[in-house]
Amino acid sequence: MYNKLVTLFGSDNVLKNEPMAKHTSLRIGGPAKYFITVNTEGQLLLALGALDREGIPYFILGNGSNILVGDKGFNGAVIHLDGDFKNMKCVLSEDQEVFDDEAVDTAVISAGAGAMLSQIANIALENSLTGMEFAAGIPGTLGGAILMNAGAYNGEMKNIVVSVRILEKDNSGKYQINEYSNSNMKFGYRTSILKSINGIVLSASLKLIKHDYEMIKSTMNDFLEQRREKQPLEYPSAGSTFKRPLGHFAGKLISEAGLKGYRVGDAMVSEKHAGFCINVGNASAADFKELMNQVAHKVFLSSGITLEPEVIFIGDF
Repeated sequence: MYNKLVTLFGSDNVLKNEPMAKHTSLRIGGPAKYFITVNTEGQLLLALGALDREGIPYFILGNGSNILVGDKGFNGAVIHLDGDFKNMKCVLSEDQEVFDDEAVDTAVISAGAGAMLSQIANIALENSLTGMEFAAGIPGTLGGAILMNAGAYNGEMKNIVVSVRILEKDNSGKYQINEYSNSNMKFGYRTSILKSINGIVLSASLKLIKHDYEMIKSTMNDFLEQRREKQPLEYPSAGSTFKRPLGHFAGKLISEAGLKGYRVGDAMVSEKHAGFCINVGNASAADFKELMNQVAHKVFLSSGITLEPEVIFIGDF
């Protein structure tokens, strides 16, 4: 299969037994059997077709910022979206729209699934557009952000998404591209319709509002400073380890259970922010998963509240 993939995409774009620790923000993970970089939608379809014919499972990789890959790796293909999938375009609207009883100028930023949220936020700033400030420091791609309905500081993707182009397989096994409106995306807390359908985000359109450049820049800088002060950015992590329980904060519950600094091997609950589990050296995926299990168990014993992982588990542990 490796030779077939090389024939299709070239040796530079197909790696065999590629360590996933090189491609995740946790710096943890065993090898993926195949690591394929695709640069166009046509190449993505070509890759999916080849993998389907051989019955090889696949996983679409963004920036690897919220996943834990098992130590035994992933016995399939990891597909990395590059090239055209990182394109971005900003188009200012010709007519004003009404938001909160006020006529405002708007713009639509169209971007591929592989575009970094931080880069889209920078384009918004350059064009004096508000609505993306919350995303300036999120180390993920647009596709992953839509899948998870990423959010921070009272902002969420659902507030700015207009439409999403999704590649889906129909009942006959053929792939087709469908466009979903915001209302059809079923956005919720760290979820979307993508959690229930076999779909791949190709691109999306985001609507933002014209605003004062200096105010937007000041808000972004404030959010970035809060991240630097409160989050353990100096260590590899997968961001927030657990989802926020209804009416509570995961980090507060973990801290109240006395678990700051608690560790399994080199996987540790951050002493800076208990909502983050970090890799303080050479943590294994088994270490990290066991730490999560123990933290969830101890929090339940101390509070009666069940923590659910925000981290996505991939591969064999």
